[in-house]
Amino acid sequence: MADDSGSISRRSFVTATLAAGALLGTGVTPSFAGIAGARRVPGRASESDVQEKSIRELQLAMQSGAVTSRGLVEAYRKRIGELDHDLHSVLELNPDALSIADAMDAERKSGKVRGPLHGIPILIKDNIATADKMQTAAGSLALVGARPPRDAFVAERLRAAGAVILGKTNLSEWANFRSSHSSSGWSGRGGQCRNPYALDRTPSGSSSGSAVAAAASLCAAAIGSETNGSIVSPSATCSLVGIKPTVGLVSRSAIIPISASQDTAGPIARTVMDAAIVLGAIAGADPRDKATLARGAVRATDYTAGLDAGALKGARIGVARKNYFGYSPVTDSITKNALDLMRAQGAVLVDPVDEGKMGEIGDAEIEILLYEFKSGLNEYLAGLGNGDHPRTLKDLIAYNTAHHDTELKYFGQELFEQAQERGPLTDAKYVRALAKARTNTRAQGIDAVMDAHKLDAIVAPTNGPAWLIDLVNGDADSGGSSSPAAIAGYPSITVPAGYAFGLPVGISFFGRAWSEAKLIKLAYAYEQAAKVRRAPRLERTAAL
Repeated sequence: MADDSGSISRRSFVTATLAAGALLGTGVTPSFAGIAGARRVPGRASESDVQEKSIRELQLAMQSGAVTSRGLVEAYRKRIGELDHDLHSVLELNPDALSIADAMDAERKSGKVRGPLHGIPILIKDNIATADKMQTAAGSLALVGARPPRDAFVAERLRAAGAVILGKTNLSEWANFRSSHSSSGWSGRGGQCRNPYALDRTPSGSSSGSAVAAAASLCAAAIGSETNGSIVSPSATCSLVGIKPTVGLVSRSAIIPISASQDTAGPIARTVMDAAIVLGAIAGADPRDKATLARGAVRATDYTAGLDAGALKGARIGVARKNYFGYSPVTDSITKNALDLMRAQGAVLVDPVDEGKMGEIGDAEIEILLYEFKSGLNEYLAGLGNGDHPRTLKDLIAYNTAHHDTELKYFGQELFEQAQERGPLTDAKYVRALAKARTNTRAQGIDAVMDAHKLDAIVAPTNGPAWLIDLVNGDADSGGSSSPAAIAGYPSITVPAGYAFGLPVGISFFGRAWSEAKLIKLAYAYEQAAKVRRAPRLERTAAL
């Protein structure tokens, strides 16, 4: 496991924040479960009040006065203090969380409730900027102390909705765009994040900590980001619902970038309903991100409206079998059961569906990412203002080289170095790669397939069971179906489908641009019929 010594990262922030709370008299609420004769303190919350509880259950508890937002923050902080020493999912706690919760409680008492996230504690990924007392570092020691000039749009939306940003989560450093030999969930700041279903297994990534924290009930829900698989893969690996929206549904402004054509933020939660609630809060047009101003954009303020457990009846669903099955027999078996259940619920399956060219990308995607990463990261770093931190990708490469013992001790930075060699976004090589990727995943890919078969969605296994953490050799390949929707910039949603030796497996629904509402309805109907999810138990290894 990664050595956190010398880092002002996760343990010091968590410990310092909890200690500060105690010094201020805010303390950590003890769990009353199991204490004989303990009297319930109004407003206080025990672990049983938050474990596996949905956002709506938490709202009802606050509405009744049984708990307060402050009580929820204290209960989640207690769980983090007790469990996260094994999980390494939370980099730091927000020192202002209790005062924000108090303000939300005061608003509720005065009769003002902003919406379904009012007073709800949410954790966000460490590449999402907050202009507060927390860091925004993409897991890298290079950006510790570099203060963003403003909140990311996503953070602004969460605050406006009344959510309490509880803290920042660990991630695959730089959202897993530093080395092709990386270990998902490892960062210089946080060390190696671990899967709550088997601690020796990967949480996948790059939104590793967000998924692990949501799975272990260290928050009500979390925010991740995805370029290709970084929301849906850790969500599936941790038996969660993850929504990767259409690029432009949710603003990327002040999120540390990889790709202007593929990046997006999205919710990670324990249920489709909760993920839909969070998506409605963070979606919106933002002048600072031109993708959100796209003509034809379709957004909803409430993605829970019209959710129907019978929505699979009559739905036409294509099964993308050619490119996304065959990696794992147990995954294929679980997916078969999921497909059988969809048929039993009245879905019409086109199995297998002709996948068009959506799997024919070749090297185009990596070329796109190398060019866009250099352009986007240089712009982001330049906007951080004065301070002793890297100002360009070239500076960042030099920093990592100079701090080899902490940043490069397990894997290198060859993707950084390759990106630094790329030219501007006007280069013909980049323009050709982008055109190929978009054509093959859109007009000759997802859109063509859905037109030909009159589909409502396409489904495939999200990825196989979690592999063993290996800091020597890096990640293994368990398959995955995230690429078509990710490269096209189209939406996808993963839902728990089953377990292999106690390790979660998910199934993904993906489709046309701006089809989030339809995909969420189908995913909800499947979830309600399957009722697969069970809470993790922090087992040391898989049940072999």
